[in-house]
Amino acid sequence: MGTIRGICISERRGTQKKEVREAVFAPDWGIEKDAHGGNWHRQVSLLSYEKIEAFRERGANISFGAFGENIIADGFDFRSLPVGTRLRCGKALLELTQIGKECHSHCEIYKKMGDCIMPREGVFARVLEGGTVCVGDELTVEERKEARPFCAAVITLSDKGARGEREDKSGPMIGKLLREAGYEVIEELLLADERPALEKALRQLSDRRQADLVLTTGGTGFSVRDITPEATMAVAERNAPGIAEAIRSYSMTITKRAILGRGVSVIRGKTLIVNLPGSVKAVEESLTFILPELSHGIRLLRGEAGDCGR
Repeated sequence: MGTIRGICISERRGTQKKEVREAVFAPDWGIEKDAHGGNWHRQVSLLSYEKIEAFRERGANISFGAFGENIIADGFDFRSLPVGTRLRCGKALLELTQIGKECHSHCEIYKKMGDCIMPREGVFARVLEGGTVCVGDELTVEERKEARPFCAAVITLSDKGARGEREDKSGPMIGKLLREAGYEVIEELLLADERPALEKALRQLSDRRQADLVLTTGGTGFSVRDITPEATMAVAERNAPGIAEAIRSYSMTITKRAILGRGVSVIRGKTLIVNLPGSVKAVEESLTFILPELSHGIRLLRGEAGDCGR
């Protein structure tokens, strides 16, 4: 349990947030009159009061809102909370959606102090239930009434698709099959076949969004531009070869050209990453084949299941 020490908003992006005594939280939007509200996953940002105080002790003369945070609360090390944690914030209910953020350009605090705590200590949430929140209100973790669904992300790799020269059909097919299986699809990206961009997306979805499953499509062939397996292995912490082997084995019963597939399957943190082929037909065949068996592996990564022994 903690206490809300500060509430900050800014009506325009790029301007420092200012303190207010209370704010109205709107479901599926964020804080009314705050520029970062919208239909996305980073509607509200939170930062620990203790982390701000520790930063001030290093000589930083900063006010609430200087880091771009909406809510400052004591009693919580927000970074230690997993994505999906629900927080009762006054009358509003929030759900954590991202841990930390990437710093695209160093802020004035960083330039002065050589450090900024928001990228590593700040967290983001969406508003599930609205209401007025006031300074001094309690902040508590609220137990979920239902099991948290598996969360998945989809990345399509296609130079032509990224340039708008070809319609991406494989990514939407993956999203459709995942939703039909009960997954919450938190992100669907279309990227050019560029290794740095793919590695960055895989790290973001694994580390900050904490997706249970990330599926890629495309970029697994013999072309010079097919870099998906290499990018995936570059971010991997553990190998999980059986899934990729099963996809190739099953696909061999359909077409002998499956021997040319280079897709891999790996684990980063608690996220399972699987490369699927690029064509719509191959995606549907492969994912339909492996999807029923992935749930046990995901529960193991979540710590919700025992080993695979029978």
